[in-house]
Amino acid sequence: MPVSARTAALAAAAVALSLAPAVTPAAAPPARAVEGPAPDPLDAQAMRDMAVAIAVTAKYVDEEQALKDGYVRHGECLLNPFGPGAMGYHYVKDAYWGSTDPSKPTALVYSPETDRNGKHRLYAVEWMVSDKDQDLTTTEDRPSMFGLPFDGPMPGHWAGMPRHYDIHMWAYKENPSGRFHNWNPAVTCPGATPAAKPGATPTPALTPAHQHS
Repeated sequence: MPVSARTAALAAAAVALSLAPAVTPAAAPPARAVEGPAPDPLDAQAMRDMAVAIAVTAKYVDEEQALKDGYVRHGECLLNPFGPGAMGYHYVKDAYWGSTDPSKPTALVYSPETDRNGKHRLYAVEWMVSDKDQDLTTTEDRPSMFGLPFDGPMPGHWAGMPRHYDIHMWAYKENPSGRFHNWNPAVTCPGATPAAKPGATPTPALTPAHQHS
């Protein structure tokens, strides 16, 4: 669905306002990883791209709409093996694999729990790009969006998923660690045990977690 200039402008303004208290121009750190709180609010392209991403994915607060548009659930809830937090369930659109287009996120991340109507709640949007040489020790092909580098490369999270890079944007659930932090400490997985200590192995009963700290 095309995004009107007015919709994008309104979303951009909302994004800028939401980021301004957390990151001031003087305090904005250089982008080294996706762990930072947010892109520089003075980065006009990053603000426009965030606005577009929010505008085009707002309809996916309805899980049924995501399914209709080709997003398919893969794997189980991902639990952080390095500390507190989790992600949720990933719904992936294969046609958007490798996308760095803000209007075409590869995946939508939904809540582990369901609401009163039995539906999962939209938490985040995510872009995934294959690691070209499938070598976890090289990073020459690392992509970037919103003025931030993707995380990775990392192993796939379910059968058939290649080694890849990814970047998350928690557009629909507050993340205390930052809008672009991969793990959200306010999220947990069904059956999760208390948060693991740094360096601990994942709980065997749960799906092996996202391989980044």
